[in-house]
Amino acid sequence: MLDATAPHALPAVAGIGYKSQHFSGLMAAPGPVGWLEIHAENYMGAGGRPLAQLRALAERFPISVHGVGLSIGGERPLDTEHLARLRHLCDWLNPASFSEHLAWSTHDTGFLNDLLPLPYTQATLARICTHIDQLQEVLGRRMLLENPSTYLAFADSEMAEVDFLSEITRRTGCGLLLDVNNVFVSATNQGWDARAYIDAFPLSAVGEIHLGGHDEDADDHGRPLLIDSHGRAVVDPVWALYAHTIARGGPRPTLIEWDNNVPPLAELMREAARAKTILTPVDVTP
Repeated sequence: MLDATAPHALPAVAGIGYKSQHFSGLMAAPGPVGWLEIHAENYMGAGGRPLAQLRALAERFPISVHGVGLSIGGERPLDTEHLARLRHLCDWLNPASFSEHLAWSTHDTGFLNDLLPLPYTQATLARICTHIDQLQEVLGRRMLLENPSTYLAFADSEMAEVDFLSEITRRTGCGLLLDVNNVFVSATNQGWDARAYIDAFPLSAVGEIHLGGHDEDADDHGRPLLIDSHGRAVVDPVWALYAHTIARGGPRPTLIEWDNNVPPLAELMREAARAKTILTPVDVTP
């Protein structure tokens, strides 16, 4: 699923999103953490401690680079300066994986601090495929595209999300990043079956899985409303959906994604260890 030029593809084990406060602990005793993911935009500077720490980590761990600022679904062309900085990062780091979101975050000359959903139309499909082709050409590597968390459906969508993602992979050759928490959030908010979504998903294209936490709220009619916050532990129903995914598609590199209210490293390691038990179940055959 991943770039053949990478020095080490992501292993099908548990990883965590890297935070600088965990640097010393990870270097001393990584425990069940088999790889790390960084947000690309945090490492596009010219130097300093963040890049020095990243270089040290890259000698110990496979690294996944996760972009949040390209606005692949936006109507305007991709930002060439952003692409150049991203290519520079990937050239020297040579990560095992690069991923971005099925979302948009730009309008005219403005940048919005959100990853916003898209209508699944032929016009949107063509625009996204053009952007992915450009991105993969610039980077010289295959990317993974992440399914979004959504709170409503567009009336003008012409196809289901799974079909939309499948067609993107067919046209561009990109892989997919399957965020299981996003599936659960979207299914709860819109009232569809999360397991049916996983059953229809092109799991053969999945190069990475994300697990994260969400906040619970209610809409104006009192119906459950889940917010993809990345600010707490993975809940049991998401673990169950993840186990279903692994049972159907086999082990995949799995990230514990925790970006807000970041806990001590020990708690992230407990989450990674729980993912490990699903990825590598104990053989009890006598």
